[in-house]
Amino acid sequence: MASLPGARFAVTELSTIDCMPERIGSISELRSAYRHGGLTPTDLAERIASGLVGADGGPVWISTVSAGQLLARAAQLTATADPEPLPLYGIPFAVKDNIDVAGMITTAGCPDFGYRATEDAPVVRRLLDAGALLVGKTNLDQFATGLTGARSPYGSCESVFGAGVISGGSSSGSAVAVAAGQVSFALGTDTAGSGRVPAALNGIVGLKPTRGLLSTGGVVPACRSLDCVSVFATEVADAVEVLHAARGVSAADPWGRPLPAERVAARIPGTLRLGAPRAEDLEFFGDAGQAVRFAVGVQALRGLVGEVASVPLQTFFEAGELLYQGPWVAERLAGLDGFLREHPEAVLTVTRRVLETGRRYDAIDAFRGQHRLRELRARVDRLWNEVDLLVVPTVGTTFTLDEIAEDPIGRNMILGRYTQFANLLDLAAVTVPNGFTAAGRPASLTLLGPAFTDTTLARLAAAFTAATRADVAPRAAPETAARAAPETAARAAPETAPRAAPETAQHVAPETAQRVAPEAADGGVPAGSAQLLIAVVGRHLAGESRNGELTERGGILAGAARTAPCYRLYRLPSADGDGLPGLVRVAPHDPGGHPIEVELWRLPVAAVGDLLAGVPAPLSLGWVRLHDGRDVLGFLCEAYAVDSQAEDISAVGGWRAYRRATARPS
Repeated sequence: MASLPGARFAVTELSTIDCMPERIGSISELRSAYRHGGLTPTDLAERIASGLVGADGGPVWISTVSAGQLLARAAQLTATADPEPLPLYGIPFAVKDNIDVAGMITTAGCPDFGYRATEDAPVVRRLLDAGALLVGKTNLDQFATGLTGARSPYGSCESVFGAGVISGGSSSGSAVAVAAGQVSFALGTDTAGSGRVPAALNGIVGLKPTRGLLSTGGVVPACRSLDCVSVFATEVADAVEVLHAARGVSAADPWGRPLPAERVAARIPGTLRLGAPRAEDLEFFGDAGQAVRFAVGVQALRGLVGEVASVPLQTFFEAGELLYQGPWVAERLAGLDGFLREHPEAVLTVTRRVLETGRRYDAIDAFRGQHRLRELRARVDRLWNEVDLLVVPTVGTTFTLDEIAEDPIGRNMILGRYTQFANLLDLAAVTVPNGFTAAGRPASLTLLGPAFTDTTLARLAAAFTAATRADVAPRAAPETAARAAPETAARAAPETAPRAAPETAQHVAPETAQRVAPEAADGGVPAGSAQLLIAVVGRHLAGESRNGELTERGGILAGAARTAPCYRLYRLPSADGDGLPGLVRVAPHDPGGHPIEVELWRLPVAAVGDLLAGVPAPLSLGWVRLHDGRDVLGFLCEAYAVDSQAEDISAVGGWRAYRRATARPS
């Protein structure tokens, strides 16, 4: 690979480029423009530089390369006689500001901590040597501690989809810079999910490689034994290209690992055994829209891989809890203890609060934690004998900046449920967009595999994005999406929004392929459209008062069924006197459980969110276990509504049977 001498960068502090005139293309788009469209790196740099001065957009950038240095670097590239040996020739990129760039100040999101780096981090050096064009350094949750994007003295980045939705962290600025089209790719870091959560919330690709493939030399440590440099891009192929250009073992980095030669080639997706979570292990925190999107995503993957098997997640969750509820939080403190003691006022309150918990642990705790983690890793290692890869939601739900401010630590933990175990268990991961919920919130899923499965994960991720590309745009126009109420509106308006009690949370079982049926259908459902089976138990039954809510949305009756014998059916008081049927799931082995008659209706996926918006509390949409073991979406009732005025009608077996039994003779 040809090497270009790296420029030393003058710094423009707190400069932003949110007003750049055009969206920067992907690596493949720019490469084509350079080869066939007459574009030069100088042309592109002039476009970028025009946005460096006087821009007043969001707080994406902490510092940027000066316009003069940017243009000088571009001119150097333009003058290159043969750019072919440079795989990233003229490709603009950003670097999270906890990664060193020679001549620029590294702040790690804390101005008083800042220092001027004397040399490039190895991962940055390799990208510059590959011909990439550095634009600047991006905002982050302070000291890379957080998953929200709302823990920075430089301001909080909002998701590119607006509506006050968080950008995700800690690599907030890097993700937004890519999603907004300001650069073609960006480097982040990922210890607990910081390279995946921001990708999910901004609708882009987040590649978290096997720990050590990208050097963490020149990176301010968050949790040194777990830290990982990550890549954000708009295309899976772009992220992989950056990975291959940047990877390599550095003599100064004791954590580096080479990619084994036998793992360079990716396996064909059709040969893979994919693990998907058991229904009881999934939690969407009342967000039915995310539950629906994950079910759709799993079904799409089912058509790409060799087989799909249900796997438990409890071991993964237990490992993840060690990160912030075990001695690894003391490792976070280890690198910052001196600064924290000398400059406590320089650290944000929430950041200091998280780091200070590390003082609870001693050496005995550290060894106990290591021993427990080794036991959990052994369990997960055995799982890889049964499946090759695993799919999980990236986040169970989304939050706004205001919601994060209400509970910054608790909701941060919710965001990390499906991410924070990955590095502890030595897994590789790729996060990809998975469409949008009916309320316009981005959905995402993450593919995980054991160490060094990076290229195989990427190949399946690319196949998934290609297969689902038609479903990756928001269903609402931007101005509509900005006003749309999120699925989590129950937090603010319980009287109008559906809620789910913990026992009825929206669970998705991978084995129930019948939930999503892309086959052609009649009755107004477009052929090839994604559909879901919906179990209805009361007023939405055929002939009942609210059945029109299904038929008007293209619903088709698919047949009758019974639930598993783990439910009770109640008649709740209603204003019209007819009573409101409420299906409540009971605890396992509860002798009061009954099989209850239901109807199954096939409904277009796009119509589910609209249907859900009209369902009043205490009803909600969750997963209903049928008598034959299938899990389908259906109407459930929260247990809090079952009071002294509720009538238990379970014994009659269903709402229609109850109506017949209580009907007055004509």
